[in-house]
Amino acid sequence: MTLHINTPLIESPALSAAAHCTVHLKLDALQPCGSFKLRGVGHACEVHRAKGAQRFVSSSGGNAGLAVAYAGRKLGVPVVVVVPQTTTARAKELLEMDGAQVIVHGGSWQEANELAQTLVGPDDAFIHPFNDPLLWTGHATMIDEVASTGYKPDAVVLSVGGGGLLSGVVEGLQRNGWQDVPVIAVETQGAASFHAAIVAGKPVALEAITSVATSLGAKQVCDQAFAYAQTHPIESLVVSDQQALQACERFLHDQRILVEPACGAALAVAYQGEALSRYKDVLMVVCGGATASHEQIKAWLAQP
Repeated sequence: MTLHINTPLIESPALSAAAHCTVHLKLDALQPCGSFKLRGVGHACEVHRAKGAQRFVSSSGGNAGLAVAYAGRKLGVPVVVVVPQTTTARAKELLEMDGAQVIVHGGSWQEANELAQTLVGPDDAFIHPFNDPLLWTGHATMIDEVASTGYKPDAVVLSVGGGGLLSGVVEGLQRNGWQDVPVIAVETQGAASFHAAIVAGKPVALEAITSVATSLGAKQVCDQAFAYAQTHPIESLVVSDQQALQACERFLHDQRILVEPACGAALAVAYQGEALSRYKDVLMVVCGGATASHEQIKAWLAQP
């Protein structure tokens, strides 16, 4: 029994019409904590608890922390999450609702993470939001589920932040013998650390995160994501904040599911029209996100 659920895989007529190809949605926004993060985080938490961990410590701008809080509650293990000052009030409210102790520190995830590291005692387990092989193995179950249905896409479209989802999806593709299925990795301008690594030929740190898609806000992508770009067909695309936000609005109308801008980045590629038209059938990872409200998305859209 896993902490994550097997999420629906559905065809979307609305996105298919926009993208000029068949679009299947893997609806990980429907995970109990609101995002795909529960796959990897839940797996890591179960492994650490089996080894005797008495407390989980994490650092997060939102979704990873929510997954740790949910996992801790289900496993009966106390949770501490250090979040940066940029974290929304909604995210902090959801963390506390799941029983986590919330500590606010620093202006970025990096600063929150530095404090979190100092809190880890000998009986604690640190749950990284994206850079951990345990996470990637958990996230790979998404592709296992798709493969078990007998459906094989021509390409997979997903959003990239720190690279945990990308690493997990590629691991899943490869362990299912789908080395030939390319991944289209999408980021927003101002949070495009994977794209910066591709251009530089190595992982590099962004000076600052300026995108509203704060869930994509890792200044440097994990080494594993960059390494996979050398061995697996991965295309890096960058969209604007406005395109990601507009995609959130359209997706809410089309599928009646609210996602945050980090997820909207991948959806924006389908709504652009021609970006996916060279494929016959694509799998869109709807990674979700529980920290943005519709009111906030509308307010961001209204900004000049």
